[in-house]
Amino acid sequence: MKISTENINFDHYQQESKKTAIYPKDIGLYYVVMGLCGEAGEIANKTKKLARDHGGVLTEDMRNSIIHEAQDCLWYLAQLCTELNYPLALAAEENLKKLADRQARGVLGGSGDAR
Repeated sequence: MKISTENINFDHYQQESKKTAIYPKDIGLYYVVMGLCGEAGEIANKTKKLARDHGGVLTEDMRNSIIHEAQDCLWYLAQLCTELNYPLALAAEENLKKLADRQARGVLGGSGDAR
């Protein structure tokens, strides 16, 4: 699959990545949630090893390895949004609005969903 990154956007990414979504559709939501958790866990594990084995020094190889896992997280997030019939672009837009609102109210560093 050859994709130009010149005009990539979240809607395009979600549509294209869905073409590679091969998993049991009857458990789709559970499958993609567990996959997303697994990939995020791989990022956490690589970062832990970075601290433990490399004194926190981020090598180019480790950087690329973490980026690869982040890309996998993006794939699973796109499939999660697809399973929820929710545009990934809208998720990004609404998240930016939420963050701007929190920033304006000075609660970016707080905790809880309803801040």
